[in-house]
Amino acid sequence: MALNTSPESPIPVGEVSRLIGGWIDRLGAVWVEGQITQLSRRPGAGVVFVTLRDPSYDISLSVTCYRQVFDSVADIVSEGARVVVFAKPEWYAPRGQLSLRATEIRPVGIGELLARLEQLKKSLGREGLFAADRKKPLPFLPQLIGLVCGRASAAERDVIENARHRWPAVRFEVRNVPVQGVHAVPQVVQAVKELDELDEVDVIIVARGGGSVEDLLPFSDEQLVRAVAACRTPVVSAIGHEPDSPLLDLVADLRASTPTDAAKKVVPDVSEEIRRVELLRERALRAARSVIEREERGLAHALARPCMERPARMVEEREEQIESLVGRSRRCLRHLLDRADSELAHTRARVVSLSPAATLERGYAVLQRADGHVVRSAGEVAPGEELRARVAEGEFGVRVAD
Repeated sequence: MALNTSPESPIPVGEVSRLIGGWIDRLGAVWVEGQITQLSRRPGAGVVFVTLRDPSYDISLSVTCYRQVFDSVADIVSEGARVVVFAKPEWYAPRGQLSLRATEIRPVGIGELLARLEQLKKSLGREGLFAADRKKPLPFLPQLIGLVCGRASAAERDVIENARHRWPAVRFEVRNVPVQGVHAVPQVVQAVKELDELDEVDVIIVARGGGSVEDLLPFSDEQLVRAVAACRTPVVSAIGHEPDSPLLDLVADLRASTPTDAAKKVVPDVSEEIRRVELLRERALRAARSVIEREERGLAHALARPCMERPARMVEEREEQIESLVGRSRRCLRHLLDRADSELAHTRARVVSLSPAATLERGYAVLQRADGHVVRSAGEVAPGEELRARVAEGEFGVRVAD
């Protein structure tokens, strides 16, 4: 409704802002299309701030949404992307500013396609098809390489020429198939399965030159991804150029940035391998020579020791020690014998001097009765009793007189 105002009775700015906010609150949520020109995602904040611009009219609106709303498309939406948002207009009265509160964000055109691919990527990833532990190692020198590519394509020429330049003896089993369009996926899948069934094929390369996102869509098809995941032969993905990244790159055992890069990663360079062998041979020779020189130095050091220069020296030194010990033992034994002889002579002299025989030699005699007892006093014998008298040189009988 119209307001009754005049120069004499105007209404305050705050009242105008309040009334505008009331009118805007009556509006419902609408779908709005525009281009993201500014994007603010502050760490830890629960709200994301976006500036949505209409290039046709050069008009911009501020859009706010909760973080979980933006996170659902954060992988495929960035500054410059065109989006469609479902939002409700809001009026911030203190600043007199109009903004949109978004509850859903959808990418437009190619962005929507990328969103579906991102959902498929997450779904296959949860199944474990992209897990690193599923990757099979490539053979060092493949004898037969399976190649899936377009007919007479640059990708086929790059792979074959670069591979044969690196190793001329390498052989290829080529399957030419459409690499874009409605017939690409079933024929690429069939070619991969055929090559996987050949026991002599050591590795499979799926190659295609660059192109738009739409052109590379067959190599993000779920049927092809599952077929490659089921292969028992290692698979190399060489799709597009460096920035291109179809889902085939994630499920393949090895991702090459270009077909030329695939040839370099799959086939070793013969000249490089020869140089590597020569380097290894030189390293082995240096190592062997170092060991021999070290052992020669050790042997020379051992031979330079005195015991090796004069082996008899140790025997001679021990001989001198033994002679010295024998001389010492003889001197000790002689000294012991001399001392024992001297002690024996002194003992003998003492024994002789204390012997009764020495007393007898001085003229004494020992009288013994018939029973052998020595007569010590005259009262021990009777007159007429026969006794034995022992002198220094013999004995004789005596009779006791009255």
